[in-house]
Amino acid sequence: MEQQYKNWSLNHQPNGVVWLTLDRHDSKVNSLNDEVIAEFSQILTSIQTDKTIKGLVLDSAKSTGFIVGADISQFKLLTSEEQAFNLIRKGQKVFDQLEDLAIPTVALIDGFCLGGGLELALACKWRIAIDSPKTRLGLPEVKLGIHPGWGGTVRLPNLIGALGAMDVILSGRNLRPKAARKMGIVDATPPQRIARSVAEFYALTPPKRKPLAWHKQVTNSSLLRKPLSVVFKKQLRKKIRPEHYPAPFKVVENWVDMGPTHPRAQEVEAESIAKLLVTDTSRNLVRVFFLQEMLKNYGQKAKGVLKHVHIVGGGTMGGDIAAWCAFKGYRVTLQDREAKYLGEAFKRAYKLAKKRLKENHLVQGMMDRLQADLRGDGLKTADVIIEAITENLEVKQKFFQNAEKVARKDALLATNTSTIPLEEICQGLSNPSRLVGIHFFNPVPMMPLVEVVKGTQSASLEVEKGLAFVKAIGKLPLPVKSSPGFLVNRILLPYMLEAVTLLVEGVPGPLIDKAAKQFGMPMGPIELADTVGLDICLAAVEKL
Repeated sequence: MEQQYKNWSLNHQPNGVVWLTLDRHDSKVNSLNDEVIAEFSQILTSIQTDKTIKGLVLDSAKSTGFIVGADISQFKLLTSEEQAFNLIRKGQKVFDQLEDLAIPTVALIDGFCLGGGLELALACKWRIAIDSPKTRLGLPEVKLGIHPGWGGTVRLPNLIGALGAMDVILSGRNLRPKAARKMGIVDATPPQRIARSVAEFYALTPPKRKPLAWHKQVTNSSLLRKPLSVVFKKQLRKKIRPEHYPAPFKVVENWVDMGPTHPRAQEVEAESIAKLLVTDTSRNLVRVFFLQEMLKNYGQKAKGVLKHVHIVGGGTMGGDIAAWCAFKGYRVTLQDREAKYLGEAFKRAYKLAKKRLKENHLVQGMMDRLQADLRGDGLKTADVIIEAITENLEVKQKFFQNAEKVARKDALLATNTSTIPLEEICQGLSNPSRLVGIHFFNPVPMMPLVEVVKGTQSASLEVEKGLAFVKAIGKLPLPVKSSPGFLVNRILLPYMLEAVTLLVEGVPGPLIDKAAKQFGMPMGPIELADTVGLDICLAAVEKL
């Protein structure tokens, strides 16, 4: 028997298990807004009084994942702390409803389970995460200038202890299923083919839960909270400043004051996040979130599937682009003049694989996708060809003239240049409209933005292909025109020049860098100039 609601469907199985499936009606992804949560509360009330139900499994009808979190757009409508507090408390009470059900409750997680989605899962008695590359769990709220508000800062420390919980909450990082199981956040990580059976097993005959180990329990004790908070805040200050990102520091303070078992712990959590939601920090970070979402929408007009990427230039930039593409599942051929130039690139690729993928078979799979190609055979079969060689116009022109002759007619030709106009590089090509810019920033694995450059000669279709490729490798595509410095360096250079002017006028370099960091820059301009290299800085200035 199936019951249909606007955003949920309730499916009663003969064995007594009810499947409650979320399929938000007006969205490609499942996110939690006032309407979804109100309907959820109504369903939970009906389940509570139905004595025929033996167990409940929550899952998603969306291919994109379980629940990506709260609907961020509703945050923009908040005008006061009181309004924010009421919104948060309403969600908390519904999640308490779920937690208070007498029957076994299971969250079956496939795909993204983030923020409020994970908080909902934490209110279930059991969590099953499908072992799949697309499954990710996390509490990324600190990246929006807030912290978990629907019980996450209370339930997670109770579930796995303070050390593991703070690692997840304060970093905002995502976890793979097996890492989440190792930490105790999820209870099983079955493959897709048996996931539903495993979920029903937990709903009908759940195993007895082992109590949290004593050494994890004690981390939440009043005796240890204060000294541990000193450690947590010290680690935070290495990366962020409390005046710029107050949310992680508030999590620690609330935990010290209340602990996760205090009757008012969730109310304090709601009061804290309500204050943060109406700050400039949160509003600006929410704006950044929507700008990122806007960039993710580029490249949707491109057709076809890209599988093979050929990178020319095994230096830091080219090697790291190659490694990142292999990490994202592409077959990659990396070309340079001699094998010795590729050695360092492969070392860095292996380091990236070990850090990001952990498991040996996944690391091996990534390295198998990355191939050395001294002869440039990959030019003939690649879907995307990216040039990342020296910033020399003649060298680049010669490369593309040769590449155009051997590459497939539908292959995307892209340069990673940061200073040379595309209109100059494409001279000598029989079809200059094929050339676009795909400009990465260092370090490639860390920097989310990639400029996709349209020259006056670039065909719109080729630019669309470039945008789609950047999106496909998990970066944010930023379309720019072929003007000196494109966008990022056009903004960066006046900032750097002003810093050097101050230095020449006698202001000490460390003082300049300190002021920039206090403002919120991750690195001071003087240190940045030294890191980039003064020769490169000079070349950029001359070009602009």
